[in-house]
Amino acid sequence: MMRRGVWRVLGSAVVAGAVATAVVSVSGGSGDGPPPAGKPGAVEAPAAAPGPALAPADESCHPKESYRPRGALPQPGQMPADTTMAAIVKRGRLIAGVDQNSYLFGYRNPLTGQLDGFEIELLREISTALFGSPDRIEFRTITSAQRIPVLTDPVDPVDIVIDSMTINCDRWQHVAFSSDYMDAGQRVLVPKTSTARSIDDLAGKRVCAAGGTTSIQTLTDITAHPVVPVAVKDWTDCLMLMQLGKVDAVSTDDTILIGLQAQDPNTKLIGPRFTDEPHGIAMQPDQIDFVRFVNGVLERMRQDGSLLSLEQRWLGTGEMFRPPAAEYRD
Repeated sequence: MMRRGVWRVLGSAVVAGAVATAVVSVSGGSGDGPPPAGKPGAVEAPAAAPGPALAPADESCHPKESYRPRGALPQPGQMPADTTMAAIVKRGRLIAGVDQNSYLFGYRNPLTGQLDGFEIELLREISTALFGSPDRIEFRTITSAQRIPVLTDPVDPVDIVIDSMTINCDRWQHVAFSSDYMDAGQRVLVPKTSTARSIDDLAGKRVCAAGGTTSIQTLTDITAHPVVPVAVKDWTDCLMLMQLGKVDAVSTDDTILIGLQAQDPNTKLIGPRFTDEPHGIAMQPDQIDFVRFVNGVLERMRQDGSLLSLEQRWLGTGEMFRPPAAEYRD
């Protein structure tokens, strides 16, 4: 596994002091409301009035299915007229929402001050396909909770978000996803001194995840061995809280946890995956031509082996990091 500029989170008293405001809540999906009723240590929410019977589940949604590329990719700088890609090239830059706090994926390299990581390099491949240059990108660093709002902003939206984003049916109602470029699954990171062996051993314990993610919602929904979910702004906040003993574990996609473990070798991954987390690049829902273009870039990278090489260079070798085959709806 590659180790670029490995850095420890607790590097100074200033950083440690910032943790005082890092815990947003013990909560569900967005990290803004009260904790879920019935969870250990949670505030009981008022009982809700009975609502209408739920409609049957929508079985027509197949979240991994994206829009099929159409023909060969156009030459860089020569996008078809009246397309989203032509408008981006005319503007002169691709506007992208990215993370700067997920080591190995999207992070600020302390040695260079530049954004780096697997997803940043994947974005540069898309820039190269558009412009013939990997550096025609306007980066906008965002939190997990901002991934959909920055795409749907009515005034100044980004073109694309690549930020360890799980593809699911609910999110398809707000954005359009590329094909699945990486499969992950939720696991748990704990201190090496912990005796826990899986999420089941953490009942009643404080388990941290970023707000606005499927990970925090999964923690909220656990009923057999309920934990106390702690929602924060960024994944590095979770690691800092665990180092300070304020939470007992961090839980999210194992791909992100690998980066946190690389930052702090006094931690360990435990237990098997307990969710399926296909990852997609998100775009504006009315720009299907751009989704097809991005899928064309991903398909070319699958076929020439560059997607596999990119994933394994950053994340390690083995079956766990082999890019999944694309699935299309048309």
